[in-house]
Amino acid sequence: MNWSPKRRDVLAGLAGLAGLAGTAALPLLASPAIAQAQTNIVIVGGGFGGAAAARFVKTYLPNASVTLIEPQARYTACPFSNLVIAGLRSLEAQQFGYEGLKAIGIKVIGDRAEDVDAAGRTVTLGSGDVLSYDKLILSPGIDIRWGALEGYDEAAASIMPHAWKAGPQTSLLRQQLEAMPDGGTVIMSVPTAPYRCPPGPYERASLIAHYLRTQKPASKLIVLDAKDEFSKQPLFLEAWAEHYPDHLEWIGASDFGRVISVDSAAMTLSTDFDTYKADVANVIPPQKAGEIAVRAGVADQTGWCPINPVDFSSTLQPDIYVIGDATIAAPMPKSAFSANLQAKLCALQIARELKGEKPAPTILANTCYSYVTPDAAVSITGVYSNDGGRLSSVEGSGGLSPAGPAPGVRAAEAAEAEAWFEQITQQTFG
Repeated sequence: MNWSPKRRDVLAGLAGLAGLAGTAALPLLASPAIAQAQTNIVIVGGGFGGAAAARFVKTYLPNASVTLIEPQARYTACPFSNLVIAGLRSLEAQQFGYEGLKAIGIKVIGDRAEDVDAAGRTVTLGSGDVLSYDKLILSPGIDIRWGALEGYDEAAASIMPHAWKAGPQTSLLRQQLEAMPDGGTVIMSVPTAPYRCPPGPYERASLIAHYLRTQKPASKLIVLDAKDEFSKQPLFLEAWAEHYPDHLEWIGASDFGRVISVDSAAMTLSTDFDTYKADVANVIPPQKAGEIAVRAGVADQTGWCPINPVDFSSTLQPDIYVIGDATIAAPMPKSAFSANLQAKLCALQIARELKGEKPAPTILANTCYSYVTPDAAVSITGVYSNDGGRLSSVEGSGGLSPAGPAPGVRAAEAAEAEAWFEQITQQTFG
């Protein structure tokens, strides 16, 4: 379904309402029972999910003890990091600290959560300290399934970076592209779903192709994909045909694009049909929920975390909530927008529960922007209901950017993407 201006306005309103869900209920939450309660709420993970959860829990429950556990002093954001890889943005522009959270009374501990005792309601830190909690919110993000792709382990990642966690891997891939002689071949492999940010590989492909076209025109990017269909596919294919016909080749599963093994020493990627030699290889491997989710007992055999979509409580452990990329929350995608909204909803529902109220169904929304050139973007939006104990798309809502748009539409979406990123980082980190 394509966009119309009216549809965009309606969905923007829904997203805004969902993002600010419960703010009108704040006076109702300031009851004497809650004001006097000494409630310990611990959040693990300081990204768009965890940092937002800490902020909104403290907003809804100002007298609660709120502790955020995050080993990194500054968070490096994944959204917009593909611009860094293409040399269009600095890595420093992706980094955010926690001073804003500390300023509103949140305790931020710079350590790693090593274990969770769900029965005893404790979190053990790398330092050996043990924290007790009444409610625990996990926002652990993703970990790589090392070895799930033959030949791809942590050592291989230092040669064939995945760059699917923003930071040093982002810089490594950027440096490799810069060092590659003109005429070189860049190969990207894309796994089957689920993985973090469904359209992310294709935005990255677009921006790498832009870099090659403008800086190393004799070079080429080959995308080897384990799928035949992907998010925003018609829009990406349209952009690639227009901008990168000589610099980007996408090979889907039906054309033997699924990578089954890699050899980092030889710089080769093998499919069922052929072996490709790369000068630079970006291997996006299979993924799972962050390790702390496994140790907390909230991940199932899939490696991801089943949740109750009304409040994002774990279906496997009491008084533990899981938000963001680690969750099984389809059709809601694994995105920063989703994690941020889930955090706000989770915080609100915890506050309701502590007040003695039952969690209430809500409407959720997600918008993902993807750059196809440095100044043009496309988007996809979904609207979801969590009524009835499951997440489902709201019929007749959501949609893609229009195909073949009038001049200026793609540039306007790029401006919207920038405005969204500025808003979400300011609102989350302060």
